[in-house]
Amino acid sequence: MDKLREDILGLLGEDSRLGAARIAKMLGADEKAVTAAIKDMEDSGVIIKYTVITDDELADKDTVEALIEVKVSPMYKHGFDAIAEEIYQFDEVKTLYLMSGAYDLAVIIEGKSLKDVSRFVSEKLSVMDKVLSTATHFILKKYKVGGVCTKSCGVVRQAVHA
Repeated sequence: MDKLREDILGLLGEDSRLGAARIAKMLGADEKAVTAAIKDMEDSGVIIKYTVITDDELADKDTVEALIEVKVSPMYKHGFDAIAEEIYQFDEVKTLYLMSGAYDLAVIIEGKSLKDVSRFVSEKLSVMDKVLSTATHFILKKYKVGGVCTKSCGVVRQAVHA
């Protein structure tokens, strides 16, 4: 990847609302070159999605998130990819990682209630053929999301520096 594309990704990673004209100005680059680079990265799958980060507490979001550690038996000739593909098809799954350590996969899900999360784990995830065990951790508070401090992070910072 060339320097222009790396710089564009860095800026969009900080603020996905930036337009090509603004990015070009910030980088001292040609706007048409920036537009073409962004389109190319979108078309090739380098840029998957533009998104927004919200502070759930301020947005009064009434959902429950959980991080679920999953131990699986990898499939012959497919490793962890086949089971991961089955898991990420569920609408509840927001994020899925292959991990090192005691568990193989880390799944972050979102539900409307503790009961929804519990039902997902007991009725969908833990009953899958290659799933050996799970450990569910409920996310109680977010201090930093996507590299951005939430209101809670600011409250902690004020208390520490007071």
